[in-house]
Amino acid sequence: MARVEAFLTKQADQRPDAPAVEDAVSGVLSYGALAHEVAAYADMMRGGVAPGERVMILSENCAGAVAATFAAWQCGATVVPINARQTAREVDRVIAHADPRRVFFTTHVSSEASAHADRLGAQAGRMPVLHRSPRKAPCDSDIAVILYTTGTTGDPKGVMLTHGNVRFGAQTSAALRDMVAEDVILGVLPITHVFGLCSVLVASVHKGAFMRLAPRFDPERALATLRDGVTLFSGVPQMHALLMAHAAAMGATALGSDSLRYVSSGAAPLDPAWKRAAEAFYGVAVQNGYGMTESTAGIAATRHAIGNPDMSVGPALPGVDVRIDETVPGGGNGQGEVLTRGPHVMPGYFDAPERTAEVLASDGWLRTGDLGRFDDAGHLHIMGRSKELIIRGGFNVYPPEVEAVLTDHPDVVQSAVIGRPAGGDEEVLAFVQTRAGADLTAASLAAFAAERLAGYKRPARYVFADRLPAAPTGKVLKHKLLETFAAALA
Repeated sequence: MARVEAFLTKQADQRPDAPAVEDAVSGVLSYGALAHEVAAYADMMRGGVAPGERVMILSENCAGAVAATFAAWQCGATVVPINARQTAREVDRVIAHADPRRVFFTTHVSSEASAHADRLGAQAGRMPVLHRSPRKAPCDSDIAVILYTTGTTGDPKGVMLTHGNVRFGAQTSAALRDMVAEDVILGVLPITHVFGLCSVLVASVHKGAFMRLAPRFDPERALATLRDGVTLFSGVPQMHALLMAHAAAMGATALGSDSLRYVSSGAAPLDPAWKRAAEAFYGVAVQNGYGMTESTAGIAATRHAIGNPDMSVGPALPGVDVRIDETVPGGGNGQGEVLTRGPHVMPGYFDAPERTAEVLASDGWLRTGDLGRFDDAGHLHIMGRSKELIIRGGFNVYPPEVEAVLTDHPDVVQSAVIGRPAGGDEEVLAFVQTRAGADLTAASLAAFAAERLAGYKRPARYVFADRLPAAPTGKVLKHKLLETFAAALA
């Protein structure tokens, strides 16, 4: 299987009546029906899209986005997934950089997609489409997707992943979860993001599992779906926290599912108290993992039994090399920047060779920008982003450690910690999302932190909010915190 679309072809040939995807608009589509939808979209694209040209799919999770993605691959095109909840400025910048031949809009499930389609003058049809005449050359035929990363500033940065990258990521994820055709997967992670695309969608198609899609995360709907036969659920800590908070508000302390067998959390560190609470709620072990878009999501992951106190992200995945560079700021004594090499690593950034050279060495080692260390068992521990390291009074402050303490407070849903220059030093700022109805004050949270953190690690300021700026995955966008809460910090 040289290309990703071969996974779907195999399932449609061998198991055409097996359920493939479900959404609120299309209902349940079998693998045969999904293949029929893919063929229809491919017919729309052929004749207008040359191999290697880019097809952008501006969407939220739905069967149409899945069909359009596989159709573009069948036509030899490179898919550029982008979440419809991006602002007009963000969408326009990605369109200008990716320079796609076609832009498809999933207007039937997303009012934001409809607004973008109207604004950009898309033509009505099976799925509204914007026709363009690109100036940039087609990609290499092996480039499956270009994923634009969130959480960064400056010009758009498009991560190119090959069909080999995506296949490896999907196969590794499926094996890690012991995924089988009988599994039912809650597909709430955006398929416009590497985690949702590779580790959930393509992994599900690879094994012939059934994915129940949700256009966006809603705690009430997610809770009901999880209680209705779902066996696998992958999310980010913010999703799990909001789900448990909603259940608690409804008077439930446990999920109460007889079918759920696997839960994982990625994109942010865990803390011991939160992990224990989550496992008590789900009734199964909560697995942790580590990866990034540039590594097709996966670098390391755990396979723990319930109750295991290990807070690492586990050992390196099979076929993946990882080492630690201690020469970076904050490094030494076994700690440093995490480097990785293997079939999961991107070939580079689209139309940005200089940026590629900054992170990808000629021998294949990718600089992740994350600080980490290995323990005696060979498990990787992530300390935080090297660029987010706070140096206060000459001491290193790792934001994930402070966030873990704050999130341990019963009235805190999630927190985000950053540093800010202050009189020749750096001060620690904490942004806190509280539970509905909570009466938490800065003084009481500061007292809570003082019992658990050394003085130099304690936040100098606390900002409370109903929600924090986040990407569609739920990951907090730290680079937007100062701008979003400028008035509160004045």
